[in-house]
Amino acid sequence: MSFKSLIQEMRGEIGSISRKGFGFGRSRSQRVVQDSCVVPVDAFKQSCWATMPPELLRDVLIRIEASEDTWPSRKNVVSCAGVCRNWRDLVKEIVQVPQLSSKFTFPISLKQPGPRGSLVQCYIIRNRTNQTYHLYLGLNQAAASNDDGKFLLAAKRFRRPTCTDYVISLNSDDVSRGSSSYIGKLRSNFLGTKFTVYDAQPTNPGAQVTRTRSTRLLSLKQVSPRVPSGNYPVAHISYELNVLGSRGPRRMQCVMDAIPASAVEPGGSAPTQTELLPTNLDMFPSFSFFRSKSVRSETLPPTSTSGPAQKEGLLVLKNKAPRWHEQLQCWCLNFNGRVTVASVKNFQLVAAPENGPAGPEHENVILQFGKVGKDVFTMDFQYPISAFQAFTICLSSFDTKIACE
Repeated sequence: MSFKSLIQEMRGEIGSISRKGFGFGRSRSQRVVQDSCVVPVDAFKQSCWATMPPELLRDVLIRIEASEDTWPSRKNVVSCAGVCRNWRDLVKEIVQVPQLSSKFTFPISLKQPGPRGSLVQCYIIRNRTNQTYHLYLGLNQAAASNDDGKFLLAAKRFRRPTCTDYVISLNSDDVSRGSSSYIGKLRSNFLGTKFTVYDAQPTNPGAQVTRTRSTRLLSLKQVSPRVPSGNYPVAHISYELNVLGSRGPRRMQCVMDAIPASAVEPGGSAPTQTELLPTNLDMFPSFSFFRSKSVRSETLPPTSTSGPAQKEGLLVLKNKAPRWHEQLQCWCLNFNGRVTVASVKNFQLVAAPENGPAGPEHENVILQFGKVGKDVFTMDFQYPISAFQAFTICLSSFDTKIACE
């Protein structure tokens, strides 16, 4: 049997496995691979693929990973990771982080920094009826009506007496704090001028958990042992007040608590979650890398209270100043054709210089967001922020800001 025939045969078998075990062929909202959709490992103990020589298996998986570089065909790479533990370990070694490959394969990719030097093009679709927001990879408005595109994240807006919460989930059909697919939230103050981004899992071993009323109630109810038990602040977003009502776009600033300012400099690096370690609560050990390698809040060492001194050295993003166009009589930014509708929500974020004059690295657009339809918006981002962080920043622009306009 030729090597090409071997790969084709394995793809056919893995394809049948994925259709049965991973629910492909369902609606677009159910295409996110989650650890609750894992095929039992026992089904593959007698399979010839589970006993394939390691050298040959590695070569086959490398070729599959290289050829299936876009969705939906990239589901075959995910299916290979679900065959058995040996396959999973090899796939983990072969699949690179988005920073290097510009590919999003597993849910952990949404928590990892984007690629360097190129913007990842995404779309956000808003549903005004149920106050939900869906993030898609490589989607356009025409594809949305045809049920195409790679679903990434979903958010739902909850209005409270003193604040507004945006709950973020990996599952568009279950966007709640009690869901096992819950990964974080965005919370605003009463005026909608200050926002805090909370991650459900710590980004590093020294992360400090913030206990809120919803967190305490969730812990008391014990909804599920897989539900995260803490809120870890990873970013703070603030909009400048416009009390005098002067004309002009919104002015915003984002302090990234988990990213150093040196990350945007040549040779700089940002924290990257590369592995999701299992715990004794895991139900599916073959997909244990879907969980965070960071420990839970109960086992974290105590940290001191954050203050102004601790904010030094953190990455600060600010919106790029637009230019006034005399002929159009409006403020303009160059979105390179990605934004077609003028809106006060449109913005571009660049890194603010820590001290002294700005360098070339401070001119690169790290995140841009803009309107292209009534309820369709573009979201393009790159290193050093992740898809999750970019999505939360864009969600803050949807919130009503009477004091800023």
